[in-house]
Amino acid sequence: MGIYKISEQFPKHEIYGLTSQMTRAAVSVASNIAEGYGRKSAKDKNQFYVVANGSLTELENQLLIAEGVGYLDKTLSTRAMNQCDTVHKMLYGLQKANNN
Repeated sequence: MGIYKISEQFPKHEIYGLTSQMTRAAVSVASNIAEGYGRKSAKDKNQFYVVANGSLTELENQLLIAEGVGYLDKTLSTRAMNQCDTVHKMLYGLQKANNN
């Protein structure tokens, strides 16, 4: 389940808070991967992959907060965190391939 679908379940008063932060972090991950991929130098690519990884870590923290305040049940939280873990591994792979 994507972050947009997850955050649709949050209370409406969170639209400018946690909902907005989570969707921006998710978009940032994808955008930085795309921008890094489009760069020519290894250094530039890695910088964008590092930023994507940071945004992904931020998203994981926001998922924990959402679960902690009761906006997200444990099953969905675990599924989303597992997806984040997969993306972390993919980012690591991109960085490793870029440095070879």
